Amino acid sequence: MKSTELRLALDCATDAARAVGALLRKNLRARKVVNEYSAHDIKLELDVRCQRLIERKLRAAFPTIPILGEEGIVGDPSAGIRWVVDPIDGTVNFAHDIPHACTIIALQVEKAGAQPGGFATVVGVIYDPFQDELWTAIRGQPARLNGRRIHVSQRTSLSDAMIATGYSKSRLNLSFAIPYVSTLAQRARKIRNMGSAGLSLAYVAMGRFDCYFELSINLWDFAAGALIIEQAGGEFWCEDGLEPNTYRMIADNGRLRKKLPPLPPKPDPKRRPLARREPAERNPAPPQTAAPLR
Repeated sequence: MKSTELRLALDCATDAARAVGALLRKNLRARKVVNEYSAHDIKLELDVRCQRLIERKLRAAFPTIPILGEEGIVGDPSAGIRWVVDPIDGTVNFAHDIPHACTIIALQVEKAGAQPGGFATVVGVIYDPFQDELWTAIRGQPARLNGRRIHVSQRTSLSDAMIATGYSKSRLNLSFAIPYVSTLAQRARKIRNMGSAGLSLAYVAMGRFDCYFELSINLWDFAAGALIIEQAGGEFWCEDGLEPNTYRMIADNGRLRKKLPPLPPKPDPKRRPLARREPAERNPAPPQTAAPLR
């Protein structure tokens, strides 16, 4: 894409993220309608409504670009260019009236050898409506917070580092993640699980955190943050994750990744898995009849 098109894409994504942010601020203390719930996750009616709002704004400016979102797909996401969207990253926080959640929008283009999956992010937006903090980046240009250039931290020692993480609650993932976190916690200054991958990645980009890792994370959680960190002088690494359609990833200031304990080896797919994945056991409820969360 041309530089003018990338700028237009950034402006469009920013406008969409701010529009969703206004909805999140308005509804933080409101009663939440639950569409689906499981033992460890919640899907709100507002998740879907926010993604539809994003879709309308993105499609108005770029009607032919597909959208791959946590709450659905528009068009063919395997096309040579696509939006990747998480309308509310940190839904469980938001559902419990905790003002730590964000909207994530990334534009990706197909590129041979790029990770993940042969696509490279060229535009990234993360918006925290509760702090009114907007992180943005265009590939090849400086990352910014509310228009001001940002940079990753300069820390080089794990003993000085604030490291963030998150983990899905499947038995398989926990069997790998918990022992690893336990080992790392003895070497790092502090470990934090804030409940929003997008904001944790943004915090790495501006030096609040020094590193963020996950063993099983979805594309829409990190597509924008990966670019923002790289354009802020940091490093992003990923590979296929423990579970289908997930990734293992480490994002850091470019000085710490090789000092982390080695990630646990992934299970051999030819062998019986160490622990079976929990069934989803989701309980759908149509929005018009679902009980409020509180």
